[in-house]
Amino acid sequence: MQLTVSGKQVELSDALRVHVNKQLDSITSKYFDQALEAQVTFSKARSFFTCDINLHAGRNITVRGEGEAADAHGAFDDAAEHIATRLRRYRRRVSQHARDNGTRAKPQAGKQYVLKHEAEPEHEPEHEHEATTAANDEALHAAVIAESATSIDTLSVRDAVMQMDLAFQPVLMFRNAKTGQLNVVYRRPDGHVGWIDPGTAA
Repeated sequence: MQLTVSGKQVELSDALRVHVNKQLDSITSKYFDQALEAQVTFSKARSFFTCDINLHAGRNITVRGEGEAADAHGAFDDAAEHIATRLRRYRRRVSQHARDNGTRAKPQAGKQYVLKHEAEPEHEPEHEHEATTAANDEALHAAVIAESATSIDTLSVRDAVMQMDLAFQPVLMFRNAKTGQLNVVYRRPDGHVGWIDPGTAA
């Protein structure tokens, strides 16, 4: 596994790097013959340490874990436990996924963009027409600050939710295996999962 361990304003000891390597190898070997790559990033916020793990375990299998503790070792262990928990959930259904892969359609290529956050205007428009025009102008001229390739998989709703949780993402677009329509699942503020399916509209 290709492992990258880095720190943001945090000095990383050799002992910590060895601990990270051994723990991730131990966790991933339970579920995969060989994980592809992992990025582990440590940082410090006020009086505690944080750790962010991004694990690429296979095609379209990205798992993310976050942790925090009073020291860097504890923060990593917390994040690693989140990774292990998500992989255990994945393992319960890996056999079903293997059976489905034989008939699953190839993913659709797409692009993912990050748009620059624009500050609120100092003065509110006086008329509704001005507000609408300003909103349209802002949408047309939004600055793209990041761009990356992505894929839109054909999945069941249940599998889409699982993939979203594995990657620790707030939202996931996919093509519904039952209807063929583009759908979206997302994590609601109340903790439940929302599902947008235009195919069910009247």
